[in-house]
Amino acid sequence: MARKLKRDLTVEEQLARGPMDLPFLMLVLLLTGIGLIMMFSASYAYALYTRTDHDATYYFLRQGLFGAAGVAAMYVMSKVNYQSLRWMSVFALGASIVLLILVKVPGIGTTANGANRWIRAFGPIPQWQPSEAAKLGVILYFSARLAKRNTEKKKKFDRHQLKGRVLDLLDRIGFLELVPYGVVLVVIAGLLLLEPHMSATILILAIGASILFAAGIRLGWFAAGGAIAAVGLFFIINMTPYMNDRIAIWQNPWSDMRGDGYQTIQSLYAIGSGGLLGVGLGNSRQKFLYIPEPQNDFVFSIVCEELGYIGAALVLILFALLIIRGYWLAIHARARFGALLIVGVTTQVAVQVFLNIGVVTNLFPVTGISLPFFSYGGTALLIQLLEMGIVLSVSRQIPAPKAG
Repeated sequence: MARKLKRDLTVEEQLARGPMDLPFLMLVLLLTGIGLIMMFSASYAYALYTRTDHDATYYFLRQGLFGAAGVAAMYVMSKVNYQSLRWMSVFALGASIVLLILVKVPGIGTTANGANRWIRAFGPIPQWQPSEAAKLGVILYFSARLAKRNTEKKKKFDRHQLKGRVLDLLDRIGFLELVPYGVVLVVIAGLLLLEPHMSATILILAIGASILFAAGIRLGWFAAGGAIAAVGLFFIINMTPYMNDRIAIWQNPWSDMRGDGYQTIQSLYAIGSGGLLGVGLGNSRQKFLYIPEPQNDFVFSIVCEELGYIGAALVLILFALLIIRGYWLAIHARARFGALLIVGVTTQVAVQVFLNIGVVTNLFPVTGISLPFFSYGGTALLIQLLEMGIVLSVSRQIPAPKAG
């Protein structure tokens, strides 16, 4: 089929063919490349000494394959008109909830380190976390629904009846429009807490709240929601023995140096050993079976040890630039749907980076949250790059193409 000439395209088709945002693209590719290098450096000793085949490149090769597939998916997604994502938002959310339920089904869900967060897969993906799909499902659903917020017809209630007056009051204060979003967040958060997966729960709530905020929901509801979340978190922590233990270890990891506090202490040793310039790329000592599975959540500790304060600061600056550029694109997006999509994706990256860095530096209790583009996890990297493709798709419509 012959490619249409520009003069024959509709305005929407012309917008979708605009140039993608190169600064955002370069930052994504740079972080992905550095992440692969650092993940290889952090993982080769662990793979060499713990795997039966002693294949030091095992984690790197798998992550590299998913990274290549993710970059390809990002490029394809950037060429797709993001408006076509509207219709699939409900299905994406529904599928993610089903996957979270399947985690608890015997024979499908798998357990590791006392947590039931994975489902069995096949081929090169032995298992993966449905929580990654849930993040994208929430972003798509909230963005698609809230994009129509200002165009929906005002509800009318019979104010001659008590029920009608109550509903009218709830509608005027903005409670009724929050109900579907609150239900979605409660269902997903509940399923994640059953795994248990506290970090993913916090991340999902932050993503949902950021999109609601960008859509113009009244600020009072965020204060109320924050208070409810804080009370719920306090109750869950005090009623859950393993969370009580993590809080105690967070306050004093040296109280159990060879047990629950071991990983945090070794992480702090790695960060302190790096000094200003680091011990050199590939020269980390803590990755030699001192930090458990250093290629996962604690990969930033190896970054600090090998690249030092300056190298770690440069990595954080790259993340900061990516996040700032993302919000800039959201502000300049032509359509409300595109702006909300970018807000959700960018907030996910921002909160995830903040929590991960907080955990490895013992600012927060250990929660099991990965560092985007750096931590080992093929499906997570693939979905992250797909989300970056969505941002690039939106960026194609900034600015509008010239007429003619």
